[in-house]
Amino acid sequence: MTDEAHSYKAIADIQELSHDAVNHSKDQYVRYLNEITDKKDGDGKPMVETTVITTNTIESYFSVFKRGMLGTYQHCAEKHLHRYLAEFDFRHNNRTALGVNDSARADKLANGIVGKRLTYRRPNRKDVQA
Repeated sequence: MTDEAHSYKAIADIQELSHDAVNHSKDQYVRYLNEITDKKDGDGKPMVETTVITTNTIESYFSVFKRGMLGTYQHCAEKHLHRYLAEFDFRHNNRTALGVNDSARADKLANGIVGKRLTYRRPNRKDVQA
């Protein structure tokens, strides 16, 4: 789900992805799509599922990411961008609004490092200052 920029539609077409958009230029920030399903309700009538189309979630995620990069980290080399994004993905997917408290978040973090090892290249002896 994106705004009305045409490039997103082109990417979705190339990747053969479904794509829905809201039109911010017409003050549309949320749109509802109702679809009749094969499921039946108690009366035997077809059920309708509603899809909410909005960019609020990605805009919220990007806002938090941007504040973190400009405020906390201040710089990120392109080769490490995926690491910063992984950290913000973890934060977003384990936030309090989703019912994850600090203790549960710490447990998930600790479980995520099992079996991983961070290594650094050893400096050459001639480059080490005593």
